[in-house]
Amino acid sequence: MRYFVDGSVFDLFPGYRRGVVVALGVENGPSPEELREMLAEACARARQSFTSAEALSQDPRVRAWREAYRRLKVDPTRFRPSMEALLRRVLSGEDLPSFGVLVDLGNYLSVKHVLPVGAHALDELAGDLELRRARGDETFVPLNSEGRESPDPGEVILAEGSWVLTRRWTWRQGRRSLVVDSTKEVEFNVDALPPVGDEELKGVMEELKGLIERFAKPRDLFSGVLRAESPSMRLKGV
Repeated sequence: MRYFVDGSVFDLFPGYRRGVVVALGVENGPSPEELREMLAEACARARQSFTSAEALSQDPRVRAWREAYRRLKVDPTRFRPSMEALLRRVLSGEDLPSFGVLVDLGNYLSVKHVLPVGAHALDELAGDLELRRARGDETFVPLNSEGRESPDPGEVILAEGSWVLTRRWTWRQGRRSLVVDSTKEVEFNVDALPPVGDEELKGVMEELKGLIERFAKPRDLFSGVLRAESPSMRLKGV
């Protein structure tokens, strides 16, 4: 199983990089009190850093993602980049609920660093993953729904063949790669647009790897950065 970012994404956004952290043989399940406290503390710090939703919208990282969505003809006030949606919940006074070790780690780092960080279970997936522009005939199954929908043509999606795992780049994940307590194989995406540089992206990925080692005890743990010069990597197998 391999992971690809299609050249059409880099053509539109030459400075884009997707950090990928793969953990196999993990121990998922309910988060320990220490991790739940870390997540609550990250939420509290975010409320100190951003006094309002308007202040959040002016953050350079949020502005970069909003502008990227606009270039794709996606309204970022209707379909918000994942870290902005997460932080808006936090700024409303809501502590994020715990969804288990792996999801909590992604949410913790997303809130702490104001970056899109998402996790996908690999256990039931068999095909290669590809971040690409949608044809419009692919299938997406939203969370908490049995219904099916298709992405808009040209929309940036994470796909496994004709199955859509994430719509609108970093907007919403679906059921097919949902991380659950029994998940044993997972890949995390850490997305970076300028002004986030390579060293900062690497630092967040190393922090994530350390947290996975600490809380999920993987059998195998590795990472890579997908960019225009190196747009693919192995996830598992040959």
